Amino acid sequence: MTTTEAGDEFQARLAKVEAIRARGDDPYPVKFDRTHSLADVRATWDDKVDVGASTDDVVRVAGRVLLLRDMGKLAFATVRDGTGDIQFFVSKGEVGDDAFARFVAEVDRGDWVGATGTVMKTKKGELSVKLTEFQLLSKALRPLPEKWHGLADTDTRYRQRYVDLIANDDARRVFDVRFTAITAIRQFLLERNYIEVETPVLHGIAGGATARPFSTHHNALDSELFLRIAPELYLKRLIVGGYDRVFELARVFRNEGLSTRHNPEFTMLELYEAFADYHDIARLTEELIAAAARAATGGTVVEWDGDPVDLTPPFERRTLLELIEEHAGVKVHPSQPIEELRAVCDRLDVKWENKDRPGKLVLEIYEKTSEANILGPTFVMDYPRDVSPLAREHRSDPTMTERFELIVRGRELGNAFSELNDPVDQLRRFEAQATLAQMGDDEAHGVDADYVRALEYGLPPTGGLGIGIDRLVMLLAGVTSIREVILFPHLRPEASE
Repeated sequence: MTTTEAGDEFQARLAKVEAIRARGDDPYPVKFDRTHSLADVRATWDDKVDVGASTDDVVRVAGRVLLLRDMGKLAFATVRDGTGDIQFFVSKGEVGDDAFARFVAEVDRGDWVGATGTVMKTKKGELSVKLTEFQLLSKALRPLPEKWHGLADTDTRYRQRYVDLIANDDARRVFDVRFTAITAIRQFLLERNYIEVETPVLHGIAGGATARPFSTHHNALDSELFLRIAPELYLKRLIVGGYDRVFELARVFRNEGLSTRHNPEFTMLELYEAFADYHDIARLTEELIAAAARAATGGTVVEWDGDPVDLTPPFERRTLLELIEEHAGVKVHPSQPIEELRAVCDRLDVKWENKDRPGKLVLEIYEKTSEANILGPTFVMDYPRDVSPLAREHRSDPTMTERFELIVRGRELGNAFSELNDPVDQLRRFEAQATLAQMGDDEAHGVDADYVRALEYGLPPTGGLGIGIDRLVMLLAGVTSIREVILFPHLRPEASE
């Protein structure tokens, strides 16, 4: 439909609204009492009514009109509510000449209509509601996209998600996967005695991850605050306070670029369990993801970019240093002289800066040569201490930490530690981060003195995990852009018409 045609359609529908009001009816009534959802009607009568048969069972239902057919003395409308679709069977002999004429003349695709009628099945076997009366519940002024083409433009789909959900069944499927997976994750953790908590979104110090924050100003306090980049440090304060197992499904914010894998506002699951280490958390993670996959897709094998991905536990476990040796053909270690690591970087075309410490160079080598080759799901274990300021020192190698990232098809889905609970060591690491920040690293952060004070009261041995919910849903739903799984993704400002 062209812009001119859409404008003409808008004006025609607006004229219908004025005509309806002129005769004393309201095209936007305040309420409609339903007796059944459309799914209720199907569940109750689909197997009970024979083809071509009618019942005396009266229902009051409502939905949005998706399709209309005028057959002269009969009209058919496919309507949808939040639970499913059904057909309205409108007979002139049943509703009367005037009501039939109003239905044909005033009801358009996209309108919300409430109806009273009896349940029947057409000769073609279509479960239907034979209308005895109807009421316009909301007149749509803008026409829906054509049935056979849907809403194809991706930018419009993201900006006008409300239309995308109406016009594109696959969009509804993706978000059904999302909501089902989140519900399953929450249930999985609650069954294991985790407590769901809420922690602040506005932080006085940006911390818990290495990322660039959004900042704002609190007028009453006259202080700068940051939208959280992670809830980690507050959740671990709760472990200090005596809660053994906590989790939060948190909205977090990172002032970074847009891509198929990045949105500045996204959802993260973070959880912490006292008396556990990163091996325990790895087992929990694979079981949690498998449970979410089963709930959302019916099984643990999903399809990603045309290939099957088996999420059945146990997942493979590999160390970061092993993967570098396998994919880059070189042995590296954070204990090596930095000149040697820089030479390896140069040979592998890995960029580095003078301020980079040995562990950072090892991580850069891994990310350049190895991560994209991991098909997974794989736990990449043991990260350099230099790039893991909140993770516990590895029990057998002081230059490494007890940390893993979960990688699937070259993409990080989760990050976990045996948590650092030594307050003296934590302060030193915060101070090292503060030095990097002073040297121009805008993803490094300063010292969170209150968090150090909390550790000084005693954090028991603890395992922690963060999972990017949006990326997990991308995997489960089989889509390749994060914007497909976020209801209202951030976009560049819309050009003015």
